[in-house]
Amino acid sequence: MTTNNQTPDQNQTTEPAAAPENQATSAQAATTQEVAAQAAPVQVAASAQAPAETAPLEQAQASAQSATPAADEPQAKAKKQVPVKKERLLRSGMVSAAATFMSRILGMVRDIAIAQLLGAGLMADVFFFANRIPNFFRRLFAEGAFAQSFVPVLTKCSKEEDASALKELIAKSAGTLGLIVLVISVIGMVASPVVTAIFGWGWFEAYLNDAPDAEKFTQASTLLEITFPYLFFITLTALCSSVLNVHGSFAIPAITPCWLNITMIVVAYFIAPHFEDPNKVLAYGMVAGGVVQLIFQLPFIIKLGLMVRPKWGWSHPGVKRIRTLMIPALFGVSASQLNLLVNTVLASFLATGSISYLYYSDRLLEFPIGIFAVAISTVILPALSRVDIKTQHGNYVRTLDWGVRLVLLLGIPSALGIIALREPILRVIFMRGAFSEENVILSSHSLLASVSGLCAIMLVRVLVQGFAALQDTKTPVRCSIVAIIANICFNLILVWPLDYIGLALSTALAAFVNAGQLLYLLHKRDIYKVSATTLLFIGKALISGIVMAVAVRYFSPDFSVWADMSTLTSIFYLAALIVGGALLFGLCCIALGIRPRHIKM
Repeated sequence: MTTNNQTPDQNQTTEPAAAPENQATSAQAATTQEVAAQAAPVQVAASAQAPAETAPLEQAQASAQSATPAADEPQAKAKKQVPVKKERLLRSGMVSAAATFMSRILGMVRDIAIAQLLGAGLMADVFFFANRIPNFFRRLFAEGAFAQSFVPVLTKCSKEEDASALKELIAKSAGTLGLIVLVISVIGMVASPVVTAIFGWGWFEAYLNDAPDAEKFTQASTLLEITFPYLFFITLTALCSSVLNVHGSFAIPAITPCWLNITMIVVAYFIAPHFEDPNKVLAYGMVAGGVVQLIFQLPFIIKLGLMVRPKWGWSHPGVKRIRTLMIPALFGVSASQLNLLVNTVLASFLATGSISYLYYSDRLLEFPIGIFAVAISTVILPALSRVDIKTQHGNYVRTLDWGVRLVLLLGIPSALGIIALREPILRVIFMRGAFSEENVILSSHSLLASVSGLCAIMLVRVLVQGFAALQDTKTPVRCSIVAIIANICFNLILVWPLDYIGLALSTALAAFVNAGQLLYLLHKRDIYKVSATTLLFIGKALISGIVMAVAVRYFSPDFSVWADMSTLTSIFYLAALIVGGALLFGLCCIALGIRPRHIKM
């Protein structure tokens, strides 16, 4: 329910952005006909403690086997289960990606409206800051750690228990998580000046010294007090999305963020411009969008017969298992978010506009992340969770290998295409109103640095699911901690010579550190090794992507020409380059031997 630097995301994605990203509602989900047919009961690790970092495959297999219900389990019990739809992975991913794409388009329109209204100055810096903080917590409690912990437990319950037990798990999970997040939201509102001082220390120092940037601190504190309640509503929306996804409904959670974006578009275009302080109006619009998203999903929960009254259940066995997995995963799935918060603190010491430049460039990264990486990771987690890794290790490897191939086939051309067309993309999307040519150039610098880590960020989304399916959340935590430390070191080294560009580059480098660790540990434990076929596949995709990027850069005119074009002309010109580049990439892939069968599952 990604995805931060932010305004309410199209992505909820988003946080790299300050926005609540659309990825939020498309959290985790999907069953697969092929895998489900091979593994009737959910095959996930059941031990309360995740495998040790050096545990061999046998430990993971034994843990997975222990979760298998008795073969002679009464048939009557199965009849009481809430039915779960069965889908093929590729089809499920396409449904989720298509719905998310629609949401991302609306999110882009929202960002265009905000850029036109606020530009990339003081007001924009403050607004994006006030959105980034609650979105960081959203990533933790909504689509991130909670979804990865809740989905495997809920999937197991839906397969092994009856409807009453399933409803009890949902009720206790909603009540426990809801109350905790409500308390956090209230604390965030009351202590908004303290939170602002922590994450915007440069502005706080300016406030203490009565410097020119002092206004940023007071405005950010006020906006943060308004936006924090969004966390409560989006968290409950994420829980509903997980329930729908586990029961085979992918489109509804994926399009839910559309309602947030529509709300923000209406506010930004038609309401905020009529007020003296449009920032406050946008902040209230963000909270309203969160409420609308939750209301939209409730009828579909009722249709499944799973509408329950939330209850406190801290000691409920299912909730205990969820929080056992979730607590360490709070760090494991949010390394990029923590890295962005570190960037925010350092950016508060830099010139006005730095946070805005990082936000706008990050929003563009959230587009491929939210459409491709989130969709693939969404459908792959339940599929992996249903595989008995001891008896069906080959199926587990093939499923994860499929995810790696597909996410890089989409990520490589996305990254290289953005690098080649970074200025034209920013010009077409944002350059109007308060957003000037200079803002485009400055944002393009941070975009170049950020997009260099796009494939690594997308790959992490898939690899983490390989551990989550085994209910091992500790390993991703360790990897994330190392990545966070690396990011901080990169920041301190690069921020002074490269300014805000160094912050963007640090996040990209940290993503590679994170992905490299995950791959190494999967290989070391004999859980998953990248096959020679997949390595060859990636090499072919990379060659095709380079050919595409060189071609579109060659045919793209200088930025001065782009700046002089009318908006309509620039849109058509950019669309032609993108379509031409995509066709060239596809032709190169075919010429190098890539076929549709290589991405079927």
